[in-house]
Amino acid sequence: MPEPDLLTAVNANMGELATTMGIVVTALTPDELRAEMPVAGNRQPYGLLHGGVSAVLAETAGSILAAIRAPEGHPPVGIELSCTHHRSARDGMAHAVCTPVSVGRTLATMAIQVTDDNDRLLCTARLTCL
Repeated sequence: MPEPDLLTAVNANMGELATTMGIVVTALTPDELRAEMPVAGNRQPYGLLHGGVSAVLAETAGSILAAIRAPEGHPPVGIELSCTHHRSARDGMAHAVCTPVSVGRTLATMAIQVTDDNDRLLCTARLTCL
């Protein structure tokens, strides 16, 4: 597990969108990132968690994990994001767990699972970063 200072630094520099959505990284190692985000404030007009919000949570988690695995001076950029939405949530938190699928010299692919407070699968995503 990295120094608590790294976790603090990551959460202090999430960017405008992730900050607005309330995304917080709760655990971070080179092999796994965990993040969470409130459903409240991130719902579509029908009261369900917005699918685009799940995509933002997934891309945020995958990009951060790719960044800590990237060589210094080579920040990753997402080039492909695929999301499958399995169910939605009306309240509570959305939790993301991100793990590397493949990390090479120029590409990194991450798998992200988004679940609700009852550990029910909301979304599976795959992010590839250059």
